Amino acid sequence: MTCRRKQTEDATINLTPMIDVVFLLVIFFMVGSEFSEAESRIPVNVPTAGQMQPMTRGPDEMVVALALDSTITLDGQPMSITQLAQTLKQHHTNYPDLRVAVRGEANGSLQQTVEVLHAIRSSGIEQIGISTKRMNR
Repeated sequence: MTCRRKQTEDATINLTPMIDVVFLLVIFFMVGSEFSEAESRIPVNVPTAGQMQPMTRGPDEMVVALALDSTITLDGQPMSITQLAQTLKQHHTNYPDLRVAVRGEANGSLQQTVEVLHAIRSSGIEQIGISTKRMNR
């Protein structure tokens, strides 16, 4: 039995696709450099910017809590009504869009709630919310 030997092909690397890619890159950079020269000849009035200032994020909504024992807290810190008005006024001067939420007890004093709302409003804050709890029906 005679066996034929298969002819083996020489392994070669086809460089044609790589050369095509290199020529495309050369053309791309040549055209791109031509655009930059043409753009430099166009008269353009570039806008100017003023003094750069860092952007500051305002505080989240502040919470005034009213307890049954007539304790007033602003974000967990106990204070009197006059201290509350002064603190909120200082925060309002720094952050004009400051928002305040008032949380009170269901059986709490309505008079105290009105006094706190008046203190908040007199400090200049306009965005006041009253926190309530949804009733299940």
